Amino acid sequence: MALSDGLEARVDRLELPFNEYGVDPYGISKKHVRDALRLFTLIYRYYFRVRCHGIHHIPARGRGMLVGNHSGGVAVDGAMVLTSTMLEMDPPRLSQGMVERFLHKFPVSSLWASRTGQFTGLPEHAKRLLEDDRLLMIFPEGARGTAKLYPDRYSLVDFGTGFVRLALQTRSPIIPFAFLGGGSAIPTVFNAYTLGKLLGVPYIPLTPYLLPLPLPVQLEIHYGEPLVFHGTGDEDDHVIEGYVAKVKERIAGLIELGRAGRQHRGLARKLLP
Repeated sequence: MALSDGLEARVDRLELPFNEYGVDPYGISKKHVRDALRLFTLIYRYYFRVRCHGIHHIPARGRGMLVGNHSGGVAVDGAMVLTSTMLEMDPPRLSQGMVERFLHKFPVSSLWASRTGQFTGLPEHAKRLLEDDRLLMIFPEGARGTAKLYPDRYSLVDFGTGFVRLALQTRSPIIPFAFLGGGSAIPTVFNAYTLGKLLGVPYIPLTPYLLPLPLPVQLEIHYGEPLVFHGTGDEDDHVIEGYVAKVKERIAGLIELGRAGRQHRGLARKLLP
């Protein structure tokens, strides 16, 4: 009961323009956010025991883009990043993801995604949200990021460039982050693309135990210092690609920092009597 009351209070503290029915201009529902947060908090605190570092780098107010690596087969990362900004920030903030279009093919996932502020990743959606000073969560690797196999879980595939043009057009800071542990929670050994097409999704990740059910592996999120680029968004491709490379390099550095910390803690546990 105490946990539920605390979460309800955090939702009430969101600085979003909810009307008397608890709905904001984008259709985000307090009730749906509250219900999702109750479930995600249990997973965040007690199943994955998430460690969150550098949350102070996220601006308390105003527009911002959380940009990080994708991992985990079924996008566990997005749910945990969203939960971190709700639980670890003061005041709490709702991070809004730009999700893959296939999620909106299914009535239940489409309803819950839109009611909790997770919209299809279209440029016009993202630009409007940023201009309204929202906090966006973006994974430039797209579905290719969650398709990484277990040996490649810490790698980065090619980033799209649209997020940098968007940041320039809206004068938004980019807050890089590294998500660690997703590839171990769902250790993908094979992606069934044909089966995925039959089910209306990009692929079905298969694990050594077949189903992509997450293991209770401790997850970590490392937020880095904001990156601010100056321009209009109409720069030549080589300029934009240079900015993208800087963001990718910063995320790679955060991943390595997190890996070093995990290895150090693992060694310390082994040395304990």
